[in-house]
Amino acid sequence: MSSTSVRPLPAPSSKRLERWLLNESSQPTAHQPEPERTQPWWKVMCLTGVDYFSTLGYQPAIAAAAAGVLSPLATLILVAVTLFAALPVYKRVAAESPRGEGSIAMLEKLLPKWRGKIFVLVLLGFAATSFLITMTLSAADASAHLIENPFAPSWLQGQEILLTVVFLGLLSAVFLRGFREAIGIAVALVAIFLLLNLCVVVVAAVRIVEQGGLVGNWWSALNTQHGNPLVMVGLAVLIFPRLALGLSGFETGVVVMPQIDGRPGDTEENPAGRIDGAHKLLTSAALIMSGFLVASSFVTTLLIPAEAFAEGGPANGRALAYLAHLYLGDGFGTAYDISTIGILWFAGASAMTGLLNLVPRYLPRYGMAPAWAKAVRPLVLVITLIAILVTFFFKADVEAQGGAYATGVLALITSASVAVTLSARRKHQRGRTIGFGIAAAVFVLTTAVNMVERPDGLKIATCFILGIIVISFVSRSRRAFELRATSIRLDETALSFVSSQDDGEILLIAHEPKRLSSSAYRHKLQHACAVSHFPNTAKPLFIEVTVDDSSEFETELQVRGVVRHGFRILEVHSSNVPNTIAAVMLHIRDITGLMPHVYFRWTEGDPVANLFKFLFTGEGEIAPVTREVLRAAEPDVTKRPWVHVG
Repeated sequence: MSSTSVRPLPAPSSKRLERWLLNESSQPTAHQPEPERTQPWWKVMCLTGVDYFSTLGYQPAIAAAAAGVLSPLATLILVAVTLFAALPVYKRVAAESPRGEGSIAMLEKLLPKWRGKIFVLVLLGFAATSFLITMTLSAADASAHLIENPFAPSWLQGQEILLTVVFLGLLSAVFLRGFREAIGIAVALVAIFLLLNLCVVVVAAVRIVEQGGLVGNWWSALNTQHGNPLVMVGLAVLIFPRLALGLSGFETGVVVMPQIDGRPGDTEENPAGRIDGAHKLLTSAALIMSGFLVASSFVTTLLIPAEAFAEGGPANGRALAYLAHLYLGDGFGTAYDISTIGILWFAGASAMTGLLNLVPRYLPRYGMAPAWAKAVRPLVLVITLIAILVTFFFKADVEAQGGAYATGVLALITSASVAVTLSARRKHQRGRTIGFGIAAAVFVLTTAVNMVERPDGLKIATCFILGIIVISFVSRSRRAFELRATSIRLDETALSFVSSQDDGEILLIAHEPKRLSSSAYRHKLQHACAVSHFPNTAKPLFIEVTVDDSSEFETELQVRGVVRHGFRILEVHSSNVPNTIAAVMLHIRDITGLMPHVYFRWTEGDPVANLFKFLFTGEGEIAPVTREVLRAAEPDVTKRPWVHVG
């Protein structure tokens, strides 16, 4: 059996900068194997935790500003949704996508062809919103913690945008250099940050006990403002969408799954150890975060006056830091600020990892991104530039970005809940289908409420979605004449067909696979002989391309040799006709040393309409497109296979 492969990236240029930019693929390929260095699940939890746990830097303040005295109750609703809805959903996602594909890949399998591709592009728009706003919001909050520190120089006041851009630039520099020690850095940051937060929460709780009447005063205010407990719960439920930032770590938890140690008996088809580790990661992170969310919401609501949460107030966006300085002194408070700045800055690393995992997984494979999008460094530069533009748009305001962040997070969790519901239904798991369906209904409703209350988030997500769709189709059109085969294999029969030619040329006749009668083959052969003047003694091969899914861009080609009605035929299934024929001809030339010739009949119809048909169905104006693909792939005309049309 013969096989060859197509390089996923352009050949390295002699230019040093271009070689440096393209020398590292964001994902291992068959041609560039890159063994993954896995780690225990609890260490990998810290990598996703820099995103998830870092929300403690701003979540309590956002909850207090949004809910006031209802903040602890609203946070309890958030924790209930976390533990009884989001956690079970993502444990199922982890079990069904152990290579870090996430819920997007699950939904891609459920929706066929172009519908699935468009749906994936929409979800990628929401994912881009979530991950990019994670980077910009976290960097902006890191800037706020730096500026509000009492030891910060006065000239930093009002420089939030500049500092945020600097943090984003430093994050980009880490990835450009090579993101190899991420987990070690994440473990240290998470351990220090959670320990300092525990100290602040414990000291704050002690102060509440010492002052005695604070709980009673809070309860009185709660009853005075809202009265009926059912009203309180109802309002807390309505406020819940504004607190969705506290759900931000689940999608990242699935993305980092390939980093988790498995068991010795794990296989690629059944990585049970990795899945078990992911379940421990998700459960532990959810329990730790839930505890901190409830405790921090309670102490900040009771100890910090409401006016301190107002815009420009000392607790705005940094409630726990405010308590750290107030009760433990500026020395400890500064240490807390430094740890918060560190983890907020590194939260962008977790988000960047998510984008570097998702974009190359889908867009280049769809033909909807340039080939260089499979390389880490160019993609890092593009992502960083977009993040800087988003920072200027929001003026590095943490609260202003909350709506867009919540929209992205909730959209991803909603897609995950829908995916696992459909998966359970397909497997006839009635109980789980009902449970996941309830979770999906909760997240659909929450997402809708969030979009109505904070339409700015939907507007930002829509801009990302439209941008991705437009750029994707422009890219696909520009790449239409590329060779799309990732590999080509001829079975033994096909190989014997092409190897038996000894007259210096291999003659191929393009034939429609739907016309399989003996007369159809005879008529096509007679026409080829008449217009091409090759002798009747010639023994041409027919080549038939069956288009399975024209929405796919890159495909592996399996060429089968068959004999039908006495005619020798090369059969191949692909996503398009002309690019496939061109790739097979070049492969035959390379393995035989003979020059292939292919014979077509002109396609009937409007050439422009046929061109659009080719772009969307893989068929259409086949002969000229085949010639153009060959011209682009082989610049030397003396080595280029021939295309004949009659």
